[in-house]
Amino acid sequence: MVKLRLKRCGRKQRAVYRIVVIDVRSRREGRDLRKVGFYDPINNQTYLNVPAILYFLEKGAQPTATVHDILKKAGVFTELTLNQTKFT
Repeated sequence: MVKLRLKRCGRKQRAVYRIVVIDVRSRREGRDLRKVGFYDPINNQTYLNVPAILYFLEKGAQPTATVHDILKKAGVFTELTLNQTKFT
C-alpha cells in the first residue's frame, strides 16, 4: 500500500518536512516514490503539487493524519470530489 507521508528535512531545531508518496513498509527517511509537496511548520508555509497529489489519491494512496489535515486546509479534497463527479 502507498501513503502520503511527511519526511523530515532541515537541521536541528529547524525541522521542515517534505510531503512524499512512499510505500508503507519503508521507514520515515526511506526512499520515496515521488515528492509532492513541502511543509514548513515554523513559518507556516505549504507548497503542494496538487495534480500529482490528486493522481495518487485517485489511485488509492492514503494520507496520514497530519498530511490529511494539511491537504484539507489547502482544499485538495474539494478538488478531488469535483474531479470524481465530473467523470461519473
